[in-house]
Amino acid sequence: MPNPVPGLHHVTAICGPAQANVAFYTQTMGQRLVKKTVNFDDPGTYHLYYGDRVGTPGTILTFFPFAGRQPGRAGTGLAESYAYVVPASTLEDWAARLTAGGAHVLPTEERFGTPVLPFTDPDGQRVELVGTDAPDGFHSVTLWVEDPGPTAQVLTDGFGYREVGHERAPGRERLRLQAQGGARGAIVDLLRVDGAEPGQQGRGTIHYVAFRATDDTMQDDLRERVNSMGRRVTPRIDRQYFNAVYFREPGGILFEIATDPPGFTIDEPEEALGTSLCLPPQYEADRARIEANLPPLVAPG
Repeated sequence: MPNPVPGLHHVTAICGPAQANVAFYTQTMGQRLVKKTVNFDDPGTYHLYYGDRVGTPGTILTFFPFAGRQPGRAGTGLAESYAYVVPASTLEDWAARLTAGGAHVLPTEERFGTPVLPFTDPDGQRVELVGTDAPDGFHSVTLWVEDPGPTAQVLTDGFGYREVGHERAPGRERLRLQAQGGARGAIVDLLRVDGAEPGQQGRGTIHYVAFRATDDTMQDDLRERVNSMGRRVTPRIDRQYFNAVYFREPGGILFEIATDPPGFTIDEPEEALGTSLCLPPQYEADRARIEANLPPLVAPG
């Protein structure tokens, strides 16, 4: 297959108050706040980006903070969790660190022969730490679906993923697919649970999952492939730090295809990433009003 998807670009979730989110993901999780901007469709709401030092694709987690939003509910039709890579020898230390940081730590599991430490962040979002030897950043994302088959077909025939594992337990199954090339965030797990109810978006849930395209040409190719599979894909949208197209996969989960360029240093130097409020050009004239309406946000120390 020409131009298979390398893996995840970013994951976007919904959280509560922005300051608590920044504190947890920078201080407890050790991520860098690489961009502080606003929701393109609602400039009265922050859009916060976390990642490695430069916001490399495959390390980026973003949030829309809605302080008054009701908690969501995990279930079919939503991405359930995102997972980071950590050395297996550090999982016990991570459990103590997470508990001290306000997370609810769950018992360690073994999945496809690898230890996994699941927990929920202060908003109730499920996060996982996978003890394995790999570059820092995302390990995987888990999608909760009623029927893994149609979703797997989009990932294999459309994006070039390969099925690499299948685990079954009473009342549930997990199908693992992996992108080619060994990039960060190369794994997608499809989870099916007997009798699972549809999920409901809200605080503590994932809004969408974004996959990588190396450039606009590759994005166009992927868009045509997905269109040919009967999925309705949006036109290209300029998101300032990448170009994006969106569609819903057969299980109802919102997917994005995002380009690697131009990246997060387009409006801030690397050493200053995340320190200023960066606005999309269409909102720059309203900067004073937007800044006055946003809640104060203390930068991580």
